[in-house]
Amino acid sequence: MGLRLIKHTTTFDFLGARYIAFALSGLLILIGLGSLVMKGGPRYGIDFSGGMIVQMKFEVPVDFDPLREAMEKTGLPGVSVQRLGFEGDNEYLVRVSSSDIPSDEVRAAITTAATSALNTDKFVIQRLEMVGPKVGADLRTKALEAMFYSLLLISIYISGRFEQRWLVGAIMAGGLFAGITVLKLIGLPTAWLILAALVITLGLCWFLRLRYALGAIMSLLHDTLITVGIFSLMNKEFDLNVIAALLTLIGYSLNDTIVVFDRIRENLKPGSGTDMPAIINQSLNQTLSRTILTSLTVLFVVLSLYFFGGGVLHDFSLALLIGVISGTYSTIYVASPFLLTFGPFQMQKNAAQAA
Repeated sequence: MGLRLIKHTTTFDFLGARYIAFALSGLLILIGLGSLVMKGGPRYGIDFSGGMIVQMKFEVPVDFDPLREAMEKTGLPGVSVQRLGFEGDNEYLVRVSSSDIPSDEVRAAITTAATSALNTDKFVIQRLEMVGPKVGADLRTKALEAMFYSLLLISIYISGRFEQRWLVGAIMAGGLFAGITVLKLIGLPTAWLILAALVITLGLCWFLRLRYALGAIMSLLHDTLITVGIFSLMNKEFDLNVIAALLTLIGYSLNDTIVVFDRIRENLKPGSGTDMPAIINQSLNQTLSRTILTSLTVLFVVLSLYFFGGGVLHDFSLALLIGVISGTYSTIYVASPFLLTFGPFQMQKNAAQAA
């Protein structure tokens, strides 16, 4: 017998609260999107926007405001200062918006300004990175494409595994690529192209009645939008570490969702009745202990990274922390309720065909 925090015979009515959950999720997503609109989009890190980044670590405590004022007086273009980690870590990130200045000049200017303004030379420049604007734009495009194609391949896999409709999944992919090709010919920007691709994917899932794929994609989009929105509200930068965290949480959330979908398919047998909400609630209750144990295990690791991983891993672990909590929530209140979209008769018909 495995470890159980909660008995599998519980009878929580998860679907009874689905409309409240939808409203809460919608409100959080709208707030996040509103923040992105007000700020003119995500705050891109050096990986995506280009420029230079200098990480400094002081041996003695220093105040943030004097350091910021000292960096502003260097005359470096678009200079900004960000604290890394927590109050006592004494690690700071200095960002310069231009990559045309020689790195030695940037290092010398920052060192001189910090030494004279703070009256201390007890610090070390741990890293100095430079990314050109063209490279940053290419990385941003590749990151968006990686997130989209991961969602597309996931939808095809789930359609084949749970509904035995590999051909339909392939048709969906073909229709998507045809639509994307047309949009590319009219010169649509990459960001809008990816957004259009997601809309087309969801539309095809709906039209082709790929309910499991639709539920999984809506859950993954929910987790991604929640994480991105919270990062925007916290004025955090988006860099390759955050993209890696988003792709990781997509995999985590999908794994949790597949476990629940498997149990729903097992319980959805011919002759089991047509009460789909009862079947989904039963499946969620039966897998609840596993869901909580998995989430707690991951949370312990992520919290360790967050508190002890240092400034470099701080944003990465924060994105994972938000994503794990959101992913656990979306498995129960987003992915599973979407299975009701097409009605119990269609669900049971496909279950019988797959059996």
